[in-house]
Amino acid sequence: MTPRSLRGRVAVVAGATRGAGRGIAAGLGEAGATVICTGRSSATGNESSDYRRPETIEQTAALVTELGGTGLAIQVDHLDAAQVRGLARRLDAEFGAIDILVNDIWGAEVLKGPPSTWGRPMWEHDLDDGLRILRLGIDTHLITSHCLMPLLVARPGGLVVEITDGTVEYNAENYRLSVFYDLAKVAVNRLAYSQGHELREFGATAVAVTPGWLRSEMMLDAYGVSEADWLHALDIERGDGYPAAPPGFAQSESPRFVGRGVAAIAADPARQRWNQQSVTSAALAAEYGFTDIDGRRPDAWAVS
Repeated sequence: MTPRSLRGRVAVVAGATRGAGRGIAAGLGEAGATVICTGRSSATGNESSDYRRPETIEQTAALVTELGGTGLAIQVDHLDAAQVRGLARRLDAEFGAIDILVNDIWGAEVLKGPPSTWGRPMWEHDLDDGLRILRLGIDTHLITSHCLMPLLVARPGGLVVEITDGTVEYNAENYRLSVFYDLAKVAVNRLAYSQGHELREFGATAVAVTPGWLRSEMMLDAYGVSEADWLHALDIERGDGYPAAPPGFAQSESPRFVGRGVAAIAADPARQRWNQQSVTSAALAAEYGFTDIDGRRPDAWAVS
């Protein structure tokens, strides 16, 4: 990868406000792409967001530009098809086509509950919360692909990346937190497979990518650390009694790690070999030779 690997390529990162979405936008920016950063949390307000957090799409867009790409922030609620259609019309008018679509929309971290609630029977889970998990984790991806895919197939070589939690193989053998969460993450893997089936004849690619243990802003806050001192989470307890992170946290990764993986696929002339596949950020690092921002190649799945 070089700062010009994706120069001239137009990417949309849906759900770019924080976490993996911000890391992916940054990774594409490092490679010189033009990155449209969408999400609900904007400097102009985040009333429709399920979170009340300080991160904004404008901050992500500024980071993309700082890293060598061109960042553009557009506030979009990806559950609102009218807004996503409006995004499509704007992109069509300004760019005519897009080369990369990353569906990283989520927003259900609070709804999935704390670890103490994981594994409870589905009938003990609030039904409205559970159904919203599915809407946030599946409907958003379907709406976004439906509206933006015509721009992606306007020229050959397009790439759709579905961001999820766990590969097809891992999720097939491991129950994931709750019936609702489990279904959402399995469905996104299958969505990459089914979209890849349709995209193949257009010379485009769809792949599901999962990060490992992600040091998102929310994860760092949970352990009372920052990216600069995240290792302290392994041996300290917060003043409110929040426990130290388990040993597996040593294999956690910054959001940029999965971002560099997505950028590597996008820059690969032979990226169609990934079509309909499900892959981890660690596996992509092994394939393409990139590292995390600290020079490591963590693999949380290897110790799961």
